[in-house]
Amino acid sequence: MIATPSAPTRRVGQNAGARIQPCDLTTLVAACAELERGWLPARLEQVYQVDKHTVLLHLRTLEQRGWLALSWHPQAARLAWADPPPRQPDTFTFSQQLWHQLGNLALTELRFLDPWERVVALGFSRRPADPPQAYLYVEVMGRYSNVILTDATGTIITCAHQVSAQESRVRPLLTGEPYQPPPALTQRIPTLSESLIAWRDQVALIPQPLGKALLGAYRGLSTALVQAMTQAAGLDATTTTPDLTPVEWTHLYTCWQTWLTCVQQRDFQPGWTPSGYTVLGWGITRPAASVHDLLRAYYIERLQHQATQHLHQQLSQKVSHHLLKLHQKRETFQLRLAEADRAHHTSAQADLLMAHPQVRTLGFTQIELPDFHTGRPVAIPLNPDKTAIQNAQALYKRAQKLKRAHQAVQPLLAQVEAERYYWEQLDTALQDLCDTADLALLQDIQEELRAQGHLPTPPGWRKPSDKTDKSGDSPHFLHYTSPNGHPILVGRNNRQNEILTFRLATDYDLWFHTLEIPGSHVLLRLPPGRPAEDSDLQTAAHIAAYHSRARHSQQVPVVYTRPSHVHRPRGNPPGLVTYQRETLIWGRPSACP
Repeated sequence: MIATPSAPTRRVGQNAGARIQPCDLTTLVAACAELERGWLPARLEQVYQVDKHTVLLHLRTLEQRGWLALSWHPQAARLAWADPPPRQPDTFTFSQQLWHQLGNLALTELRFLDPWERVVALGFSRRPADPPQAYLYVEVMGRYSNVILTDATGTIITCAHQVSAQESRVRPLLTGEPYQPPPALTQRIPTLSESLIAWRDQVALIPQPLGKALLGAYRGLSTALVQAMTQAAGLDATTTTPDLTPVEWTHLYTCWQTWLTCVQQRDFQPGWTPSGYTVLGWGITRPAASVHDLLRAYYIERLQHQATQHLHQQLSQKVSHHLLKLHQKRETFQLRLAEADRAHHTSAQADLLMAHPQVRTLGFTQIELPDFHTGRPVAIPLNPDKTAIQNAQALYKRAQKLKRAHQAVQPLLAQVEAERYYWEQLDTALQDLCDTADLALLQDIQEELRAQGHLPTPPGWRKPSDKTDKSGDSPHFLHYTSPNGHPILVGRNNRQNEILTFRLATDYDLWFHTLEIPGSHVLLRLPPGRPAEDSDLQTAAHIAAYHSRARHSQQVPVVYTRPSHVHRPRGNPPGLVTYQRETLIWGRPSACP
């Protein structure tokens, strides 16, 4: 028997398809305000790049230390505190260049190049009183985001993303060239001193939807900010400006003034909203301890969800493509076997011809002769240029060829069936691993396919060894409890099945799996010397039936045995095992607790 895992049925994550809220000017001002209050000056102790869009600066003051993330991600560019990076070698050149230029300097300056532009300059000096020796410009501008290192004179030393003259004739960013700020904004600068009438006339200059009018009239706004502002005023951003009443203009102007006051006084109220987050206190469903805590949690969750979707799509396409090829191979081999099964019939036709050598066959394409046993006429195809004996010899030769084809195709078909079984289980698991929390499980499948050569490997990748990862229990096992209080563990991918069956299981436990049906490995854990009762066995059988490819069936055959009777033959893919001394029991997927 061959067994492979199948994950539990789950819905796609609640945030599936949700776009990432960009870090706008207001959020960037709030984040920088928190940095200025407690992190200037701060010594730079390490630079680490976690991915192709994010670099971390390890800063230390007299009271605290932390990792500051500078991200130029197209959808999640930001400047915020981050979790410590993994203990893996940093292979990115950009972070090494930053450390070479900024190592052991201190962050002494933090300022905006323009009060209404999302470009922050981080100045680094030997001592707090010294002028900066280098500047790190963080441009949080959506898909145009970048991080640029310059010397004190403004000459570019390195960039996270270099922009050639062919890419942008307006603003190339190349090593050795002078740094040029982004082109100046054309919208009007918002001020607290502007009156209601002047502000309303500016916004309503061109009749159009309110949200579009605000974005086109003033600097420093974003789609999320305009949406929050109009909702706080009790308005709809799609309402056209001529349809607003004087009272509605007054409510919106009050919210406008509130926004400007928060930005000017650096007084923010960070928190979660139904659609994302805010730092202005509008529509908060749950407050956050700080702006940086909010940004760290929000972008980690959204980026993990995005990575889950991307990896899930990549793996699903690979598995679907491979299954299609196996299905075509299977059909071809089955057709050949169907033809090979006619070898006996062909040999019988040759016997009839040999029994009637006097029959005239020259010039005929078919002849009918009586069957030896039934006497019924049997139609025999002929070569009109050959005699009966020659046609019989040709039929004997064809029968032998069909027999050899049957012997050659059968093992090939068995190999295709085993491979198809394995890939169908991957497909079943992928259908259930769509939550953000399942990213690590998807990465296990990705590593498994890389190790088998089905996916390209990144530079420096090493094939995982069977001796690695002896951690035993995994936090991602599915946990159940039997009626008598015994733990029941379920593997959710091949790696977990291997750990569950060959590392975690003891001689006192019982191993469950659906009979000849792909599914997860299920382990009923029992204390020493205590046998499992029928209710425990039946519950484990229900769970094994549910976590299998037959979860929609009424009843599913399940086998159980001691883990010591389960083996993984050498050369089998991960998770594919054989077993012996099994006992059959029937499980109902609908009865899974």
